[in-house]
Amino acid sequence: MNKKQKKVLIRIMITVVLLVTLVLLPVGNEYLRFGLFMIPYLVIGYDILRKAGKGILHRQVFDENFLMAVATVGAIILGEYTEGVAVMLFYQIGELFQSYAVGKSRKNISELMDIRPDYANLYVDDGQTERVEPDEVETGSLIMVNPGEKIPIDGIVVEGNAALNTSALTGESIPREVEAGDEVINGCINMTGVLKIQTTKEFDESTASKILDMVENASSRKSRSENFISRFAKYYTPAVCIGALFLAVLPPVFRMAFLRLSPLWGMWVYRALTFLVISCPCALVISIPLSFFAGIGGAGHEGVLVKGSNYLEALAKTKTVVFDKTGTMTLGVFEVAGIHHSPMEDKGLLELTAHAECHSSHPISKSLQEAYGGKIDPGRVTDVEEIGGNGILAAVDGKKVLVGNGKLMERMGVPYQDCHEIGTVVHVAVDGEYAGHILIADKLKPHAKEAILSLKKSGVARTVMLTGDRTRVAEQVASELGIGEVHSELLPADKVSIVEKLLAERTGSGNLAFAGDGINDAPVLSRADIGIAMGALGSDAAIEAADIVLMDDDPLKIAKAIRIAKKCIRIVYENIYFAIGIKIICLVFGALGLANMWLAIFADVGVMVIAVLNAIRALFVKKI
Repeated sequence: MNKKQKKVLIRIMITVVLLVTLVLLPVGNEYLRFGLFMIPYLVIGYDILRKAGKGILHRQVFDENFLMAVATVGAIILGEYTEGVAVMLFYQIGELFQSYAVGKSRKNISELMDIRPDYANLYVDDGQTERVEPDEVETGSLIMVNPGEKIPIDGIVVEGNAALNTSALTGESIPREVEAGDEVINGCINMTGVLKIQTTKEFDESTASKILDMVENASSRKSRSENFISRFAKYYTPAVCIGALFLAVLPPVFRMAFLRLSPLWGMWVYRALTFLVISCPCALVISIPLSFFAGIGGAGHEGVLVKGSNYLEALAKTKTVVFDKTGTMTLGVFEVAGIHHSPMEDKGLLELTAHAECHSSHPISKSLQEAYGGKIDPGRVTDVEEIGGNGILAAVDGKKVLVGNGKLMERMGVPYQDCHEIGTVVHVAVDGEYAGHILIADKLKPHAKEAILSLKKSGVARTVMLTGDRTRVAEQVASELGIGEVHSELLPADKVSIVEKLLAERTGSGNLAFAGDGINDAPVLSRADIGIAMGALGSDAAIEAADIVLMDDDPLKIAKAIRIAKKCIRIVYENIYFAIGIKIICLVFGALGLANMWLAIFADVGVMVIAVLNAIRALFVKKI
């Protein structure tokens, strides 16, 4: 509890003592009684009265402060001192509870996302380290991370080995072992050994910085439900104020003018004031954003970064999920499984191929370089040209080398031999002559098959896989995973076309989500209703284009994200129906004189407390 909340709590306690004392020891003199009751009233309500006054001066009249001020001042004018003070007291109790609940949920999320490093140990010229701000470290610098410290910047381990706690980023409790040559991202906590790391990014471009920026900006992207509540409150509050005014004035005037009866001003004004207290929209205005905030926080705890509540709302309606294959449903860790139909020695073919691919960061290119095993000399390579979805053209030691798929061979007029084994096939031609093909195998991710089953249990009706790989490979992977539809041998533009076709084929209000990891997936991620990027292996372009990021690349988290979204939306609608329903009933009772200020307090503060408690449930996620 912060200082401001403690001050409010002290004021509440003082008011309770004073109010109980005044109720138990009644005062006969009306003026003295009024003066004594004004003490607890001002102690508990002076800030509300001040806010209401400021709102009037700034022409922003109709808010909950105005409603509380009018209702309580009116009750005191009518001589209902106890009820006037009690309304303000319980309103402040509700506000304190709401403030504490929101603060606690923010604190929980901050702790879960506590990944911003405080410093970096930078190696200086004499081999010693100097503690500096992370944003002062340049790309390519050497830093040291001791046990217990956070990795401050993304980089590559050049010396040492350690176990890393990645739970704040991925939601996984199992430590990750790293050694020299492994990539590490900032925000992870070094649990064991000393690591020497060469930075590959500046601090502002590092993973944790982007995550924190996305989390901080998530609230700016509001859902339809939040926008509805904002519009609702904008018109609702003035409407109930006018309704309360009519309730206070019209019945007495009607009684005098037409029925020739006593106007009973006091009774109708009291009903109008009760009507005002009941009508306060706090429960809706507070609980709906809090529900989404809690849902985003719960997802973040599980390693699913949602960039805004509008995406959480869209995800809850997902009926079709489209997957990229490599790096999304497969590990993207390729190994050379064989070399076929080559007139050259295997080592020589791999040498030419690895050099031709030396400027590419694609997993297949890396696997070719690893299979070669020798030192890569980029100076031997010139005239590099990449043809999207086909392959690479390059000159290696003056020889014209083509490395790619069958489409590249056909495009360049080189006859080639097809491969009858399952895997990714890389065809190679040297100086226009076919030099054989290299078979590369990929592996399914451990939870890929389970992810498809979980999606179907979560209400996803259609699963589709898109890939640039060969048809036989794609169909085998889809069959193993249980994916119902597959499109293969696609260029990046083809993926966009197919997603647009799938969007056109939709029936009803179901949304389409696309999950991918590569830079060529960025256009598709933007085109889908919801773009889901793999955050660990995924390219920066894919992560920027996506609406949701899976921090540990586990496709099983997609089903979890959908369940979180559905739970969050269910809670939102529960709060909307509950709050509006109770208020309508109590407003009718208030207008008919069947409700007093005590029921009004429940309709306002009680409903708000219940709605806030319900909203906080979105923070907690059941394990799949």
